[in-house]
Amino acid sequence: MGKRIIAQRRGKGTPTYRAPSHRFKAKLMHLRVSAADVEKRGGVVRCVVEKILHDPARSAPIALVRPLNGGGGEVVKKQFVIIPEGISEGDEICYGASAELKVGNTLPLRCIPEGTPVCNVELRPGDGGKIARAGGDFATVLAHSAEKNMTLLALPSGKEKWVSSECLATVGVVAGGGRMEKPLVKAGKKYHKMKARAAKYPRVRGVAMNPVDHPFGGGSHQHVGRPKTVSRGAPPGRKVGSIAAKRTGRKKRK
Repeated sequence: MGKRIIAQRRGKGTPTYRAPSHRFKAKLMHLRVSAADVEKRGGVVRCVVEKILHDPARSAPIALVRPLNGGGGEVVKKQFVIIPEGISEGDEICYGASAELKVGNTLPLRCIPEGTPVCNVELRPGDGGKIARAGGDFATVLAHSAEKNMTLLALPSGKEKWVSSECLATVGVVAGGGRMEKPLVKAGKKYHKMKARAAKYPRVRGVAMNPVDHPFGGGSHQHVGRPKTVSRGAPPGRKVGSIAAKRTGRKKRK
């Protein structure tokens, strides 16, 4: 009897395909403080980096920061944040429009000059940061539009995007870069890497299976044997390959 294909088993949501969220340290967002609190602290919220930790959920280290009040260094609320390269335990980082422009500080994009590398950039003001959060990633501030109150960013993918100039961004490049330069060397390393992700490893190719196990299985040699493109409404046992593809084949150069 054939088995259900991976696409069907993944949809059921068993522990094999579920991310181990119980191991993740925290949801990482920019420090959230009220406008009144920022005003009380002179327009800047100062924090001290207490610890730098590894988080299985991501490819970069994270930092536990402790906000300080303006005078006495009193604890307000600790929080985990993404940190850029060059920040170590005991360093002070700042949040706010009046913060100094240096690595580790978080400011609105309107306060950051063109050509500056930034990370953990918000897509919309207040969302906590969505862009350039993986180890070694950064976006670059390209231009400001004062009349539209928008800022043009060069994303890590190479694309350019306009976002609100009120979005917060951290100055610098996310720590933990260069992780892809070191080879895995053996399958066991890849196995443990994949255990922290919502993915099954090792993954067998469909063309290497039998016809009862996958639509691409069987045949005298390993080939698909039928069109790979299927409709959006195909049943789960057939929904493999290029699903609802708008176009297929090689793209001709202009």
